[in-house]
Formats: sequence, structure tokens, C-alpha cells
Amino acid sequence: MKFFNPDIFGFIAAALTTVAFLPQVIKTWLTKRGDDVSMTMLILFITGLLFWIIYAVQTNSKPVLIANIITFILNMIILILKLIYEDKNSNKKPNQVII
Repeated sequence: MKFFNPDIFGFIAAALTTVAFLPQVIKTWLTKRGDDVSMTMLILFITGLLFWIIYAVQTNSKPVLIANIITFILNMIILILKLIYEDKNSNKKPNQVII
């Protein structure tokens, strides 16, 4: 006997994991720095999100699709800000380690 539609849990999980990226977007935007975000992590995560989006489309999973599209957008914003600010701040930090 089901008490709840499984999509309810999917939408709750989607909301929580998607909102988790907002603080990083806000921090990167306000500090005008992206050096505390790993480029490797961003590229791997964005690639994974693309696969989740393909999976969600093929399985018709709305919670997974919506969450991953929004999370993809947020992470693309972080990546773009990181690239913009890294270029602008490159003269200020000569011994930066890139991971």
C-alpha cells in the first residue's frame, strides 16, 4: 500500500539537492572569485548532470529532469563566473594551484 506518490519524494530530493548549489553561486557572484571551486569537479559534475538529463528524458522522470536541468544551469553559472573571475584575478594570485 502506497501512502505517497513516489514522485513526491523525488521532488523533495530534487529541491534539496538543487538548492544546495545556490550558496556557491551567491558566494562566487558576491566575492568575484571562483578559485575555491575545483574546475575538475565542475566539469565532471556538469557532465554527470547531462547524463542525468538524458536518463530523465528517456525514463520520463519529471523530478529527475527538473532538478538536473536547474542544477545544470546553476553549475554552468558557477563555471562561467569562475572563468570570468579567474581571468580578472589571475594577476593578483601568482602561485595558484589548479586542481
